Amino acid sequence: MMSCGQDYIPKPKGYLRLEYPQAQYDKVNAELPFSFETNALASEIKLKRLAASTESYGINIEYPTLKATIFLTYKAVDDDQKNLTDFLRDAQKFTLEHTIKADEIPVFPYENKERKVYGIFSEVKGNVASPAQFYVTDSIKHFLIGSLYFNTKPNYDSILPAANYLQKDMAHIMETLRWK
Repeated sequence: MMSCGQDYIPKPKGYLRLEYPQAQYDKVNAELPFSFETNALASEIKLKRLAASTESYGINIEYPTLKATIFLTYKAVDDDQKNLTDFLRDAQKFTLEHTIKADEIPVFPYENKERKVYGIFSEVKGNVASPAQFYVTDSIKHFLIGSLYFNTKPNYDSILPAANYLQKDMAHIMETLRWK
């Protein structure tokens, strides 16, 4: 019999507001055959030698606040460059494996002739395990592949802001890469 004296007015729609800090990049000082810069937001960088017989490394750039990791894998190209074809095929195959779940896979070529860095950045749109990948090479001695993963079930709408932020970091890695 008694209730509020005011008429109910519905609240306006609310939207999730995610703000990420302005990226500040630092050079990664590691015993690697290349150098690059990464976002200071990445609190941990783990380095692991993958094979004693060949020069190959795994680098994990972890973003605990975003629950994400950028995985980098470096492989040395043989003197006769025969394994480079296999590396390129595997990198492209890895991206194409996402076509089952992907809505779209825009591909962006990258080339820096001065530093001899050539490659492709792929943005994988949709509910996929890895929303971005890239590979770069100098076509003679070096090959590097990178992929982004989140420590959560892939829900494209939910991870899109963080994925966009980290894709800029991946692009920055490509742009600052220098072979030794």
